Amino acid sequence: MYGPPGVAYVYLVYGMYDCLNIVTEPVGSPAAILIRAVEPIEGEAAMRSERLATTLARRRMRDPASDAAEAARLARLPTERLAAGPGLVAAAFGVDRSLTGHDLLAPGARVRLEAAPDDETTAEIVATPRIGIGFAGSPWTEVPWRFTIAGNPAVSVPGAIRAR
Repeated sequence: MYGPPGVAYVYLVYGMYDCLNIVTEPVGSPAAILIRAVEPIEGEAAMRSERLATTLARRRMRDPASDAAEAARLARLPTERLAAGPGLVAAAFGVDRSLTGHDLLAPGARVRLEAAPDDETTAEIVATPRIGIGFAGSPWTEVPWRFTIAGNPAVSVPGAIRAR
């Protein structure tokens, strides 16, 4: 997380979920943005395939029936929920800790940031308190460091959105 900006920092949480962060500050200053959700615009089939591969790879014991049940569950999952959480973002894009240090601004990178299309409409950005950090206590649980697109169905934990 110590830079340079635009580089991936991926960490493991709960011993099983990779989470993608994008470094935001100059070299030596540890700051990054956690990518909590991604709205699928294209590549839905690839995202479903990556999600399934990640889920099955995590299982200690596998059998064809449970693998098929998981494939069926993911096939029914609404598109907007494919990457609706930090661990799901990593799973949907095949991101793991080996991506740490990769330049997300490089045009040929496997995972990269791209500018929005010119016809993209301006969305209302809402700042809310972070979720899942109750253990940190005040003031961290009240700081509005969670940014979302208002009303977007791909947002992780939609019910947690409270405008500030």
